[in-house]
Amino acid sequence: SQNLDILGNIEILARTRPGKMAPADGIGSLGTEQSHITVPLADPGAWATAMNNLGIVPMGLTGQQLVSDSICIQGFDPNLGIITPINPMMAGISLVQSHPVAAELPLIKEIIHCKSCTLFPQNPNLPPPSTRERPPGCKTVFVGGLPENATEEIIKEVFDQCGEIVAIRKSKKNFCHIRFIEEFMVDKALYLSGYRMRIDSSTDKKDSGRIHVDFAQARDDLYEWECKQRLLAREERHRRKIQEDWLRPPSPPPIMHFSEHEAALLAEKLKDDNKFSDATAVLFTWIDRGEVNRRTANHFYSMIQSANSHVRRLMNEKAQHEEEMELAKEHFKNSLLAILTQFEQITAVFTAATRQKAWDHFSKAQRKNIDIWRKQSEELRNAHSEDIMGIRREEEMEMSDEDLEENPCKKMRMEDTAVLSAQTCALREENDSLRWQLDAYRNEVELLKKEQGKMYRTEEDHTQEQQLHFLQQTMQNMQQQLLRLQEELKGKELELEQAKDEQHYLEGEVLRPLQSNQLKWGKDGASAPGGIFMTVPLHLLSCLLVRGNICSLTSLLCCLSLHTGIISTFLHVHPFGANIEYLWSYIQRLDTKISAGELERLMVRLPNMFQQEFSGVGATLEKRWKFCGFETLKSV
Repeated sequence: SQNLDILGNIEILARTRPGKMAPADGIGSLGTEQSHITVPLADPGAWATAMNNLGIVPMGLTGQQLVSDSICIQGFDPNLGIITPINPMMAGISLVQSHPVAAELPLIKEIIHCKSCTLFPQNPNLPPPSTRERPPGCKTVFVGGLPENATEEIIKEVFDQCGEIVAIRKSKKNFCHIRFIEEFMVDKALYLSGYRMRIDSSTDKKDSGRIHVDFAQARDDLYEWECKQRLLAREERHRRKIQEDWLRPPSPPPIMHFSEHEAALLAEKLKDDNKFSDATAVLFTWIDRGEVNRRTANHFYSMIQSANSHVRRLMNEKAQHEEEMELAKEHFKNSLLAILTQFEQITAVFTAATRQKAWDHFSKAQRKNIDIWRKQSEELRNAHSEDIMGIRREEEMEMSDEDLEENPCKKMRMEDTAVLSAQTCALREENDSLRWQLDAYRNEVELLKKEQGKMYRTEEDHTQEQQLHFLQQTMQNMQQQLLRLQEELKGKELELEQAKDEQHYLEGEVLRPLQSNQLKWGKDGASAPGGIFMTVPLHLLSCLLVRGNICSLTSLLCCLSLHTGIISTFLHVHPFGANIEYLWSYIQRLDTKISAGELERLMVRLPNMFQQEFSGVGATLEKRWKFCGFETLKSV
């Protein structure tokens, strides 16, 4: 009687539970319309009798707990008697997704009642039914082991609880294929695998059978799955295409065809600084297309002229930006100098604080901090001074590069000067580094002296005296080395000044005969190459050779001989002469740096080779130059 009262309370709880829970998908969401699926808990004897008839021992009679505490009804003692396992087919309880169930939470099936049949679960101790590998897009299940008297209506009644059925194909050999409308309904149908079906509580063998539910491979399912996959692939390609279109840079606007109206508009755009870039692109496209002909040549010439007018503006902008950059560099340099000055002031403050009259009044910890700060400030000062020296060296290199670009002839002249300047800079830097090391050693010596005066005469004092003596010797050696380097620096500076004076003197001696239109070699007056006649003293030539300036002299003579030979060849093929502009336009192709005035001065200096004549009268008067070198040789 106690067991019956408890089972009655369980039935009350089970009947009130589905109404309080939220409806779920699947079989558990059938609601109150299909409440006949639940087990009649008020009549436990019928349940036990049915299980005994099937050869299954009712679980719970031995007192074993069939389910975990997490899903047991609160306050129910499993040792009291028969318990009713929770049925996943009950309303409000969702169907288990995976099959078979995990071992840590055993799935307990219960009896399922339908209108025309009853489904009895298999023994929980037996292994779960096996299934084949699930085909892609499977919506069809194979149902085997059906009773011989099972009709299509009974099968539909049983499996209609799993979801909407599309078709049932029943065979004569107690199996059928059921196709659902969705894939997840197949999982619900697999839950019924292993149940024993009995039609109308009959004991006839033809009305009983153990059903087996498994995945079935159907062409319709595979075709629908492939169509779905193709649809997803099309959507993915469409999505990627849209994304690529978003990320792709926009195409340039199409270039319009040439017409007089478009040419007039383009000429106005070329004059505008803001539209100049787009207008030049259009102009380039038109020229590349071959739009230039005799009829449109004037239009294109005017547009090209408008494009050329922007050159001056661009050069002005470049000069302005360069000026701004130079101002910024100068500002940066001045800021670094100001910072370096402040570092020098801080270092001077630390140096003053380490002197005897102020150092004695500080404590040991204060002295240690001051010493650390002093070393840090000196390191920072040295680093900043190196930065400033690097900036100065860069400026000197830039200036030297600019000078060499402006006048390449200075490169050979300044080689010796550059070597001496580099040596001077190296000695100056070494002098500065030695001076800083000397200051550091001097400070260390002062510290050692101060510590020595405050300590007793011990073995440590003796060691400090040795260190002090060693530091003094090192300092004296460094002072001597510093003096020697200073003397070498002065000697190098004197040599540099003497070399510069000699170079200026030699250059003047070489150029003076050129200005006097006389060039002869040595004492016998032999003629120079190319017909140039100058007077160059032998001692000057020997001095040039000894000083290593043979390259300067050779380049000068080669340049004069080359120009003279080119002018002679050009005038020889023009027997009636040529004016200076025509001659200069030809020679400028070979030497872009020469001017018409230089050519005229060169020909004036050589009257034995070139002769000037006047032709025409009045406004048509024209000066022509002729080659007369062969006539001079005939007369000689």
